Amino acid sequence: MAKLETIGLTKRFGSVPAAQHVSFQVGEGELFALLGPSGCGKTTVLRLVAGLAQPDSGRVLISGRDVTGLPPEQRGVGMVFQSYALFPHLTVAGNIAYGLRFSRLPRRERRKRVGELLELVGLSGYGGRKVHQLSHGERQRVALARALAPEPRVLLLDEPLSALDAALRVELRRELRTLLKRLSITAVHVTHDQEEALAIADRLGVMRAGRLVEQGEPERLYRAPRDPFVAGFLGRANLWPGRVVELRDERAVVEVAGARLPARGGGFPQLEEVLVFFRPEDVELGQGPFRARVISAELLGDRWIVQAEFFGLPLILYSPHRPPLERMLRFGFRELPRLLAPSGQ
Repeated sequence: MAKLETIGLTKRFGSVPAAQHVSFQVGEGELFALLGPSGCGKTTVLRLVAGLAQPDSGRVLISGRDVTGLPPEQRGVGMVFQSYALFPHLTVAGNIAYGLRFSRLPRRERRKRVGELLELVGLSGYGGRKVHQLSHGERQRVALARALAPEPRVLLLDEPLSALDAALRVELRRELRTLLKRLSITAVHVTHDQEEALAIADRLGVMRAGRLVEQGEPERLYRAPRDPFVAGFLGRANLWPGRVVELRDERAVVEVAGARLPARGGGFPQLEEVLVFFRPEDVELGQGPFRARVISAELLGDRWIVQAEFFGLPLILYSPHRPPLERMLRFGFRELPRLLAPSGQ
């Protein structure tokens, strides 16, 4: 096992900053997810850690050793690419064995290692097949086995599930987490899929425009983010502008569009401009002091997601039944909203 640390990683492509002072730590055996929209710089950070690109400034440390200037093969890092990057002219066993090309293992030991990896990823008996004979899910497992072949100290995964259909993605992300935890491998998993990041990671970091905006445990980032972008990116969120008009110990009263809402204080002073943040599942229908007008409803399977309007502000909530359009709904809060500083403060 190894500990990974990045310190101030910065990379520009011309005038475009792809990574700006990105710093994070991944503990031994920890699974860390880098999450963000396309073009935010998360793959660039992964390439800097792997040694496939050099930073303009900053350092990469593995178990305290500075590896910033080392080539990829000397870092003890394995990588699974989004496209899998498998060789079509090689068999499954040949592709996995390619991961051992820098190993000094005798041929017999290599064959044994390949067999162990095939069993590990659930592909025993597939060694003689060609890549084109495999499903997308099987190719993903071969790519993972190849990356694991040299027993890397750190494993990097660049959106390895993005080419799969939704059902298979859910199944394989579960298998992937189980396997990596069983092997106690330190791993960084890059994805743009919020649900995937929340499900797979011990901790995650959210990137935007080359910067690591916020990092922490998935549940904390989902329930109590500190940044409005993180609140909106990690699932559906209601973010209403307001002003603190009253403070009561750890609670506050916020004026929003002429109405007064209770909220958790969050340390904001009186008359401070804030954002009131809550999730759709925090809204309790049928009771409470507030009313909103239904604009639209969309079936999600087991529930409806309802778009409503509260004094001109958009309100997202869940309902077990489809509410009539233009109907006024009464609502309250299961949990008090949190207060966030507006973006840029």
